[in-house]
Amino acid sequence: MLIDWFTVIAQMLNFLILVWLLKRFLYQPILEAIDAREKGIASKLADAEAKEADAQKQQHDFEAKNKIFDEQRAALMTKADGDAKAEHDRLVDDAHKQADGIRASEASALKSDQAHQAVAIRRMAQDQVFAMTKKTLSDLATVTLEERIGEVFTRRLRLMNPKDKDEMGTALKTSPEASLVRSAFNLPDEQKAAIQNALNETFSAAIRVRYETDASAISGIELVAQGQKLSWSISSYLDSFDRSLAELVAPPTKPGPAPVSVAEAK
Repeated sequence: MLIDWFTVIAQMLNFLILVWLLKRFLYQPILEAIDAREKGIASKLADAEAKEADAQKQQHDFEAKNKIFDEQRAALMTKADGDAKAEHDRLVDDAHKQADGIRASEASALKSDQAHQAVAIRRMAQDQVFAMTKKTLSDLATVTLEERIGEVFTRRLRLMNPKDKDEMGTALKTSPEASLVRSAFNLPDEQKAAIQNALNETFSAAIRVRYETDASAISGIELVAQGQKLSWSISSYLDSFDRSLAELVAPPTKPGPAPVSVAEAK
């Protein structure tokens, strides 16, 4: 068989042209499309990884913020509990103080009322005793109660013990001004003269005195000179009456002191 080399060469040339055409217009576009698709997929994967990393970062930030928020909430709750307890303690303490103040005020008011009642009873007893004594003396004797009180005072003045007499004498003699004779009633001139004579004779000197009336002296007379005082009144008897009255109202386990029968104070 004869080989037609022209045909062979032509077939080979056609084949080469076909390969070149396929490569130029078919395989190359397909390869470029595959490369472009791979690049797109790689870009999408990279974008997905970036988004995943960003999501993880946001989740981490969110968890960190939640942790900080929980810590702050716990601190606030602890502080709120402490503040509430402190406020509760303060309110309870204030309530106790107010209750103590109310009890103290009530006790003070009760004590004040008792003191006022005692003063009123004492004043009433004084007036009653004074009125009864005046009436008794006017009925049984020719002297008044004031005269009798003046006599008792001058007698006690003359019967002072030596020590008290020296101290009172020094105070009277060295006083830069007239010493004070205070009485619960107006002294008549005769009693003033009797007191002046008793002072002059007792202290062997001309004693200067001035007279003053004071209802709080409780039916008595007192001599005051430079801190020294000689007095007599029915207050001691009223004190004895007060103690007796207190014994009556006090519990039996608390007996009062024994009453005194003589009233003389310095």
